[in-house]
Amino acid sequence: MTEGILLREMMADPLLRSYCVIMLDEVHERTLYTDIVMGLLKKILRKQKNLKLIVASATVDAEQLYSFFNHNSSKDLTKDTAVIMSVEGRLYPVDIHYVKEPVPDYVKAVVDTVTLIHEHEPSGDVLAFLTGQEEVDRAVSLLKEQVVNNKDNLNLLVLPMYGSLPNSEQLKVFRSTPRGLRKVVVATNIAETSVTIPGIVYVIDCGFVKLRWFNPETHTDSLVVVPVSQASADQRAGRAGRIRSGKAYRLYSEADFNSLSAATPPEMQRTELSMAVLHLKALGIDNVLRFNFPSPPPARNLHSALGLLFALGAIDSEGQLTKPLGIRMAEFPMNPLYSKALMISGEFGCSEEILSIIAMLQVQNVFTKPSSGQNSIKARIAKRRFEVKEGDLLTLLNVYISYVKHGMSQDWCKKYFLNYKGLRRALEIRTQMSQLLKEFNVPIISCQGDVEKVCQCITAGLFPNAAYLHYSGVYRTVRGDQELHIHPTSVLYTLEQPKWLLFCEILHTNQMYMKELTVVKPSWLEELAPHFYEKTIDRDYSL
Repeated sequence: MTEGILLREMMADPLLRSYCVIMLDEVHERTLYTDIVMGLLKKILRKQKNLKLIVASATVDAEQLYSFFNHNSSKDLTKDTAVIMSVEGRLYPVDIHYVKEPVPDYVKAVVDTVTLIHEHEPSGDVLAFLTGQEEVDRAVSLLKEQVVNNKDNLNLLVLPMYGSLPNSEQLKVFRSTPRGLRKVVVATNIAETSVTIPGIVYVIDCGFVKLRWFNPETHTDSLVVVPVSQASADQRAGRAGRIRSGKAYRLYSEADFNSLSAATPPEMQRTELSMAVLHLKALGIDNVLRFNFPSPPPARNLHSALGLLFALGAIDSEGQLTKPLGIRMAEFPMNPLYSKALMISGEFGCSEEILSIIAMLQVQNVFTKPSSGQNSIKARIAKRRFEVKEGDLLTLLNVYISYVKHGMSQDWCKKYFLNYKGLRRALEIRTQMSQLLKEFNVPIISCQGDVEKVCQCITAGLFPNAAYLHYSGVYRTVRGDQELHIHPTSVLYTLEQPKWLLFCEILHTNQMYMKELTVVKPSWLEELAPHFYEKTIDRDYSL
C-alpha cells in the first residue's frame, strides 16, 4: 500500500478503525506524502489508543521522529508514547577516497575512475552514482567506447540503472556477473536505498543529486542538481560494504564533504505544495498553516499553493474546498493543474483525449533512449512518426492512440523504441481516471481530431504555467518573469519558436529548461483565465 492509498482510506475512515498496526517503511526518503501521513497519524494516535505505528528507516534521524510522536509532556519516561528500537546491520569496512581538487566534469571523472579501478583493483563490481538519465547514458556510452577501443577493457560489462529504464534492462543489473567479467553499474540515486545490487565492492560518488525545488518568488517548481547530503554520501558508500570490505571514491574533497548538509531536506520543505494542500483540505484540515508537520514547510510555499488552488477554482476566498469542483479535484492523486483539465474536459468535448494525455504525463520517459549510436539514431527517427507542431502533449496523445490501435503490443513498442511498461501503466491510470470522471458525471467523449479543443482544455488547466517569447529570444514566465528555454528533448526544439506556450515541468541544469510543452494562443489565456491574467496580459509580451 502506498501513502496515497492510505490517505484515501483516511478520507473514508478518518480514525482508521479497521487497522490495529501500521508500518511506514523507507521513511528516510521523506516524500511529501510520507510527511503528510506522519502528521495525520500523530493526530489519529491521540484518539485511536489501540492503533500501533512502526516507523522504519535505515538512515533517518530517529531522535527527531521520537520527539514528534511522543505525546508525553512529563518527565516520567514510563509515560512515553514512542520508543526507539535499533537493529544492527552487517556492514564490512569501506575505505573512503577523496579527490584533492574539484573535478570539472564529473561524468568524465566517473569514467576515468572506473578505468583506474579496473586496471589496479582486484575483482569486484563497480557502482557509480550520477544525477539523471542523460548523464548515466553518456557515461555508459563513453565506457562502452573504451571497451571497444581498448583491448584491456574487453572484460567490462557496463549497465545503466534508472527508474524509467525498461524492466528487462533493469533486471540485468541484478544478475550474477559472468565469470571473467567485471560489472559496472552506472545509476541514479535509485540505487542509493531503493534497490540492492549484488556483487558491488567499489562505489563512485559524483557528489550530486537531482531534486525537485520550488521557488515561491518565480512560482516555479524545477528539478535542480544540488550537492548530496552527508547522509546520502554515507548511504552510497555503504553499498560497497555489503559482501566484503570495499572502497568508495568520492569525486569531491574531504573539506567539501564536511561542508555538506547533514541530511537532504524533506520534500515538504522544498517542493510545490498545491496537491498536498488540496488533499489536506479534503481530509478536513482547514488551517494548513497550523497543521503539525514533522518538518514544517515554508509559510510562503503554503501561501503560494493556496493562491494557485484559488486561481484554479478548487478553493473559495475563505479557503474552503469548492463544491463540487474542489472536492472532486481532491479525488485525483495528481497535480491539481491536471485534475482541473480533467474535470472540465467534458465541457470542451475532448475528455477522451485529455484522459490519454494526463495518463501519459504520469509516466516517465515514454520514449526509450538506447545508448548505442545506431539504435539511438533509429529511436530518433521512430519518434518523428508521432511528433506534431502543437507540442509534446499532443505528441504523447498520438503515441497513446497508436499504442491502443496496434493492440497494446510489446513488439510494436520495441519497434518504435517506446517504453512498453510505461505505456501499460498509462493505460491502467487512464482506466482509473475514466472511472472517476464517470462517477462525477463528466461525459467521456472525443473531439474527433479537433486539436484546438484539446489545446484549449489544456490551457484551462495549465494556464498558470504560461510562457511567452521575449524580444530577446528567450522565453519568460508570465508569473515571476523567469527566463526559460525549450528543452532539447521537446518536439518544439527544432521548430520555429512559438510566441506562447504552456509547460508541465522545469529542469534546471546549466539553464532553466521547459519540458512537456503545448503551443497556445494568448487569446485563450484571456478567455479561459481572465481572473488570473487580467492584470498582466497588457504587459509587453510581443504578442
